[in-house]
Amino acid sequence: MKFATTNSFSRSGHTRKRHVVVDTLGLLLGVMVTSADVGDRTAARVLLARVAAAHHRLALVWADGGYTGSLVEHCLAALALVLAIVKRSDDMRGFVVLPKRWIVERLFAHLMRSRRLARDYERRTASAEAMILWSMTMVMSRRLARPHPARA
Repeated sequence: MKFATTNSFSRSGHTRKRHVVVDTLGLLLGVMVTSADVGDRTAARVLLARVAAAHHRLALVWADGGYTGSLVEHCLAALALVLAIVKRSDDMRGFVVLPKRWIVERLFAHLMRSRRLARDYERRTASAEAMILWSMTMVMSRRLARPHPARA
């Protein structure tokens, strides 16, 4: 599982954060939209608790460097999850694709193909979460409808 955050701007000009948890195929397991003043680690505690309750076999979660600190210990103690941080090395210059991180970035790219998610038009965070779920339903439907090569 992967966990990450992206920022978006609402109609009123307020910044919101989209927190997502995806599986190794890039399919959405959990989403939480918060205002920008909510810290990433605070939102991660709530979202990871929801996802761990819904997916009992979940054991390992990869996250970016913004989720270090007490969240790692909290996940292990309270949720029985191993939170592995994917760090960027100091000698890297410019844009570098990090292992496991690209899966979440690909999900955000798929979601941004939905015109409604390019900007955050929703007033409530619950409706913003619903739009993400709706967009992910379309992505999954496209994957199912895609012709697969015959297996020998």
